[in-house]
Amino acid sequence: MTPVPSTMSGVQLVGHGGPEMLVWRDDIPVPRPGPGEVLVRVLAAGVNMTDLNTRVGWYGQGEGRAAGWAGAMAFPRIQGGDLCGRVVALGAGVADVAIGARVTCSTCQPEPTAENPMAIAVIGSEFDGAFAQYCVVPARYLYDVTDSPLSDIEIGAMPCAYGTAFNLVSRSGVAVGERVLVTGASGGVGLAAVQLAILRGAEVTGQCSHAKSQAVRAAGATVLDRAATPKARGFDVVIDIVGGEGFQGRLEALKPGGRYATSGAVGGPLVSGDLRTVYLNDLTLFGCTLQPREVFQGLVTIINTARVRPVVSKTYPLRDIATAQADLAAGRYPGKLVLVPPEPAP
Repeated sequence: MTPVPSTMSGVQLVGHGGPEMLVWRDDIPVPRPGPGEVLVRVLAAGVNMTDLNTRVGWYGQGEGRAAGWAGAMAFPRIQGGDLCGRVVALGAGVADVAIGARVTCSTCQPEPTAENPMAIAVIGSEFDGAFAQYCVVPARYLYDVTDSPLSDIEIGAMPCAYGTAFNLVSRSGVAVGERVLVTGASGGVGLAAVQLAILRGAEVTGQCSHAKSQAVRAAGATVLDRAATPKARGFDVVIDIVGGEGFQGRLEALKPGGRYATSGAVGGPLVSGDLRTVYLNDLTLFGCTLQPREVFQGLVTIINTARVRPVVSKTYPLRDIATAQADLAAGRYPGKLVLVPPEPAP
């Protein structure tokens, strides 16, 4: 194993704002793992909307809300919620993680407290993440993916988008033969939800723009144009990544007893709907952020058996993070975009 250097290259977020708040540095001290922690050399890190939202302070919108996932953020912060890496050092007391193992972890870690049993810690928000050559992660968060047939880049694309999508299909109980509508189906989370719902045996309709519909069709879904209104009472489950306009139409698209699950609002967080549609049709609505450990473990099983391969449209050197985030925000590509850090200096 190559000795760990004293400094590393990476991107620090120095405050909330635009891409000018992302500062490249070559002199960041390499963190040292404390008790129960592991030092990981980052091999690949996906680009996600949650990174952009955190950068601009989007999660702080609304009275009394701070700008990070779990409160006010400390700066500088190394973002990066997706991680595929190699274990290079162990902190005191770590016995169940091997040096040299290839690992990944969930972006959202359950950290319940007496005051808030739904509390989470988000990598790249509450502690430094994967937008650098190295990061420190609590050993209990890590999963071994050494033997997965998937590449480092493919695994680095999966924790946030596929973890979120797997939580959505799990919480909403997608089952064999059910009809499922997925909005934003060409994006990272949307396309992951399409793949994972099909893996469960569902009949999936993906709603997206015509320009990026080929990737959704290739995954095995029927495509509904982004501007179209879905068929009333045509679906057992709606997985909504978009929010914004069209919310009422998605409620009406559910059969009586149907389930609606959401984990995003890229089309706008404020929606308008008729509560009568909800209660007269006995609909169940799920907000899906907390990912129980057993849910992410299910995704790790899929990763280790390569039952799903992520669609990675483009990779970038980590230094080009601003370009990658601009491409993501503009929706230029279907599926996932992935950053690759430079090799550590010998």
